Amino acid sequence: MIRIYPLAFILLWSSAFITTKPIVDNSDPFSALAFRFFFVAVGFYLFSIYSKNSIIVKRRNLIESTFSGVLFHGFYLGGVFFSISIGMPAGIAALIVTLQPILTNLLSGPILKERITIKQWFGALFGFVGAALVLGLDLGSEIPTKGLIATVIALIAITTSTIWQKKLSNNLPLSVSNFYQAIGGCLFHVLLVVFFTKAFINFNSTFLIAMGHQIFLVSFGAFTILMFLIKKNSASKTVSIFFLIPAVSALMGWFFLDEILTKIDLIGFFIATIGVYIATRK
Repeated sequence: MIRIYPLAFILLWSSAFITTKPIVDNSDPFSALAFRFFFVAVGFYLFSIYSKNSIIVKRRNLIESTFSGVLFHGFYLGGVFFSISIGMPAGIAALIVTLQPILTNLLSGPILKERITIKQWFGALFGFVGAALVLGLDLGSEIPTKGLIATVIALIAITTSTIWQKKLSNNLPLSVSNFYQAIGGCLFHVLLVVFFTKAFINFNSTFLIAMGHQIFLVSFGAFTILMFLIKKNSASKTVSIFFLIPAVSALMGWFFLDEILTKIDLIGFFIATIGVYIATRK
């Protein structure tokens, strides 16, 4: 059963890229994320009650999980949503964030004392090359400076959150940990809306369908699986599956949105798959 979790994560997480653009086209990114994580927090709270997991936790655990949510749901998702909303090419933004497994490999050794093998480094190299082929890199695109900064912040945030989650936040039930992470993300975006931007959400059918998808399939589904995988496996091996996200997103775009799928995309998918296999096999 556990072996299907990485596949389920890849499919669910990749699908988020299909619904991000409709969301930022109908709202400011921070209002949308505050809205999303309010309902995610409510959902995990209700599930914690149903599964008889107490949300009354030690202050240290509360701070750790909330801070993890600020990093992941706040800085990472906020950075990606903001960069795309101001015109950052989605492919370039995704390519920058795809550096995460490499950055995690660099940091998990000294911080988590994980042994990163030559095999994992070769897998990471193959994975990144495959992802880059799928995403492409249009050097002629105009890259907004604020978007570039936001994307780099997102990269640092998701890497730090992954290592933080592995090192510190492993002693709470997933539903409780995810509840406090959602609270952290929601409060982070509420503060951004209050002090730095103007709240705007167009509650049309496009927004509601896209947001429903991200709440139920991505936040409840993919994120919970990711936290489980980080808890059970090494951080470096877990994040290597992220190299498959661009390729699977491209396949989904072709299947659901009639987007063009080129031979280069298929080659990139094949190379990324080899990279993930090399990096994760025992």
